[in-house]
Amino acid sequence: MEIKTTIDGTAATFAIAGKLTVQTAPELEAAIDAAPEEVCNLTIDLSEVDYVSSAGLRVFVATDKLAVKRGGTFTLLHPCADVYDVLEMTGLVDIFTIER
Repeated sequence: MEIKTTIDGTAATFAIAGKLTVQTAPELEAAIDAAPEEVCNLTIDLSEVDYVSSAGLRVFVATDKLAVKRGGTFTLLHPCADVYDVLEMTGLVDIFTIER
């Protein structure tokens, strides 16, 4: 999995490519944790992700909690149909802001 981090003021976008699995989720978690404390609006771009496991979903939930703790927002961008189906089946579409 590849991660490209872009920080602009209080916003950070993590564009990932590949599969988000139990093996790769810690890498995304570490990238998010490395964002400066003043970054409160967190976005994960899923444009190039074709699979998300439960470990990836856990990272999404933790990122949402971090954004709320910092007084910001959490957004998922452009999930493919399969990833969106997983988010829908787990009820996370009702919790997260998702831009398709």
